[in-house]
Amino acid sequence: MYQFLKSLSSTQQVGAMFVIVFGCLALAGIITFSLSIREHGEGAQADAKRYELDNLNGILRTSWVMAFLFWVGWMAGDWVAITLFGLVSFFALREFMTLSPTRRGDHRSLVLAFFVVLPTQYFLVGTEHFDLFTVFIPVYVFLAIPVVSALANDPHHFLERNAKLQWGIMVCIYGMSHVPALLLLDFPHYDNKNAFLVFYLVFVVQLCMVVQYLVSRKLKLPPTAPNISQSFNWRSWLIAMVVASLAGAILSAVTPFVPGQGFVMSLIACSAGTLGHFVMKALKRDRGIPNWGGQMASVTGAGGLLDRVDALCFAAPVFFHSVRWYFGL
Repeated sequence: MYQFLKSLSSTQQVGAMFVIVFGCLALAGIITFSLSIREHGEGAQADAKRYELDNLNGILRTSWVMAFLFWVGWMAGDWVAITLFGLVSFFALREFMTLSPTRRGDHRSLVLAFFVVLPTQYFLVGTEHFDLFTVFIPVYVFLAIPVVSALANDPHHFLERNAKLQWGIMVCIYGMSHVPALLLLDFPHYDNKNAFLVFYLVFVVQLCMVVQYLVSRKLKLPPTAPNISQSFNWRSWLIAMVVASLAGAILSAVTPFVPGQGFVMSLIACSAGTLGHFVMKALKRDRGIPNWGGQMASVTGAGGLLDRVDALCFAAPVFFHSVRWYFGL
């Protein structure tokens, strides 16, 4: 498979990826739909089966969204893709802050986050100021946010309120901004095919999450942290990491990597993405919500935009800096 993909032209690789990705998603959707229309009866066991199918459908919807973002990034050009991911950051941060109570004294900090920090971060990405964009939020913004909050003259739960906003900025803006940054890395002899890096990152992380969930349910393994996640345990996580990394080694034909590098980079991205998703589940449990989409969304665990991109927000900066460091870009 690796040699076959490597031998294809850029146009043929795009076509092959389109067939593989959307073909697999369509096939999975047909299978889950067929299972969902079966009569499961009544009782606790039937309810458990319906709940598992709802969770699987949520994961598939997430995969469709991620695949759509890849194709937009490929077809629309760098600045359109950057704008798109900027909008994703905006609405993801909005979801995060809507479900994190704020006070009147936070309004200035929120305006700073949404209308200054976010566009500045993506402008730095688009102009390829990589050294500045990697430290702009964790250094300058993290100092500015509490200063602006303090000037509002409201010390009530000051540390907690600022920590929530800073955490939201890190996940929703800083993390997500590293995805379009992959489009602008200058690899020698790669012929400006960086959109494949976005696809590669999205594919291996989503595959790891799907495999981890399916293995955990199939083997009925006890959860490692049942108060946070009923599907996360170390054995299924390790199996999923190996499967996704092997897939990454095969798909490295469409990246600047050789198979060994692809395996390691997939391992790095998947570990960051899946563990980040686990952390975001802990935040949801702390807030007492099933998903980031609010009460209007279904309780599948993937009802909001942030549910669909949280793993990517953690995986993207780790993957970006690993690739940039290894290739000296």
